Amino acid sequence: MLALIVDDHALIRDALRGVLGSFGEITAVLEAATAAEAEEELAETPGIGLVLLDLALPDRDGLPFLKSIRSDHPGTSVVVLSANEDRTQMSTVLKNGAAGYIPKSATREVMRSALKLVFSGGIYVPPEILNRPVVPPPAKPSPSAIPNAAKLGLTERQIDVLQLMMEGRSNKVICRQLDIAEATVKNHVTAILRALGATNRTEAVVAASALGLSLGKVVSRS
Repeated sequence: MLALIVDDHALIRDALRGVLGSFGEITAVLEAATAAEAEEELAETPGIGLVLLDLALPDRDGLPFLKSIRSDHPGTSVVVLSANEDRTQMSTVLKNGAAGYIPKSATREVMRSALKLVFSGGIYVPPEILNRPVVPPPAKPSPSAIPNAAKLGLTERQIDVLQLMMEGRSNKVICRQLDIAEATVKNHVTAILRALGATNRTEAVVAASALGLSLGKVVSRS
């Protein structure tokens, strides 16, 4: 069976590829960073039996895309991965045909167990979300209330590094693009991990995504 990962963060795709690679049922793993790329893969590649779908795609809202996949490819199971751990959203996703809802904060072991259940024909529902009471959605924050990396105590250069990390760039690529030493990049990455409470780059990208951080365009400051 072929699997397709649909997520716009390269580091998260790499982490999910590692999880899927441990299953003998998966013969190959494809990747897409946008809904448009995913639609092209689904149309041109037969045998995709599983789609891991991030709802926060840059070019299309995830829920309508989920409905589209289920309508056009009824034999393909779709498991949603989301930084949003809201029970109402989870229920909506499952009602629209998803075979599971996995929080991005889940450990590798939890993801494996969830996918094992899906492969056996079940539907994975995270108990930590299921047991939460349904609460009214919060008021939409004003633009000034949207968090930004500067509020975490990051410098402008560290914000640049975080932006490139979220684009999946390696330390060597970052040091070339920003024209700074690789040792300096490593120091910035360490500061970013500390600010986000993360232990590695993947956790940092997930944390930044979950916070909805407002990041500006990377510019040269050298």
